[in-house]
Amino acid sequence: MLLLAAAFLVAFVLLLYMVSPLISPKPLALPGAHVVVTGGSSGIGKCIAIECYKQGAFITLVARNEDRLLQAKKEIEKHSINDKQVVLCISVDVSQDYNQVENVIKQEKLGPVDMLVNCAGLSLSGKFEDLEVSTFEKLMSVNYLGSVYPSRAVITTMKERRVGRIVFVSSQAGQLGLFGFTAYSSSKFAIRGLAEALQMEVKPYNVYVTVAYPPDTDTPGFAEENKTKPLETRLISETTSVCKPEQVAKQIVKDAIVVTMGLFRTIALFYLGSFDSIIRRCMMQRAKSAIADKTD
Repeated sequence: MLLLAAAFLVAFVLLLYMVSPLISPKPLALPGAHVVVTGGSSGIGKCIAIECYKQGAFITLVARNEDRLLQAKKEIEKHSINDKQVVLCISVDVSQDYNQVENVIKQEKLGPVDMLVNCAGLSLSGKFEDLEVSTFEKLMSVNYLGSVYPSRAVITTMKERRVGRIVFVSSQAGQLGLFGFTAYSSSKFAIRGLAEALQMEVKPYNVYVTVAYPPDTDTPGFAEENKTKPLETRLISETTSVCKPEQVAKQIVKDAIVVTMGLFRTIALFYLGSFDSIIRRCMMQRAKSAIADKTD
C-alpha cells in the first residue's frame, strides 16, 4: 500500500512537471523591450545585457564604476541587431539610497522597464567568528537591499501595465549553506524568500519573478573572492567545474522570458495554486468594496 502511494505521488509530481509549460505565462518579447541590469558592468550582469541586446532589447546598465560601465557599453553595442537599439549607463550604488535608485531607474529615456535583472552582488568569505559584524551588514546591504531597492522602484509601473519580469540572481550558496559563507549564504537565502513572497503578490498582475542560482562562474568577482577563501571553502568549490558567464547568462535570460519551472518548483506549484485563489478572492472583494464605496 505504501509503495502504491509513493508511486502515485511520483506520477502526480511528474504530471505537474510535464504540464507546467502549458500553464506558464506568455513569453516576454525582447525585441524593443527595455531591460535594466544592475551590476551590469562586468561578469554575469554584462553577459545578460549582451544576451538581451542580441535579441533586440534596449539596455540600461546600472553599476557603481563609471569607467567599467562605459567599457561594457562599447562591448554590448557590438552585438546590435538594428540601428535603433540603445545602451544607457547609470552610475549609482543600488544598495545605499532608495530615493536615488528610484529616480535613476524611473528615467523615461528608454520608456518603462519591461524586465529588471538584479545582478549586483558581492561575495566575502571567512569563518563565522573571524568575520567582522560589518561584513554581515555589508553583504545584506549589497546582496539583499541592492535587489530590494531596484525592484521596489519598478514594481508599481509593472503592475499598472500588467506586464513585467523581475530576475534575482542568487547563488548555489543561496540554496545550500556552505563552510565559510555564513555571511554570503544568508544574504543570498534572503533573496529567495523575497522573490517567492513577491511572486505571490504580483502574479495576478501578469508580473513574474524568477530566481537564478548560478554555480561558480568565471567572473572578476569570483577571482576576487578566491583570494580570501578559507581552505575548506576553496576545496569544496574545487569539487565542481567553473562555468562560463556567457552560458550562465543565456540560461538566466531564457528562464526569465519563458518563466520555466524546475521539478521542486513544480511540486510547490501544487500548494501555491491554492494560495493564488485566496489572493484573487481578496482582490475581487477589494474591487467590490471600492465600487460600493463610490456608489454610496
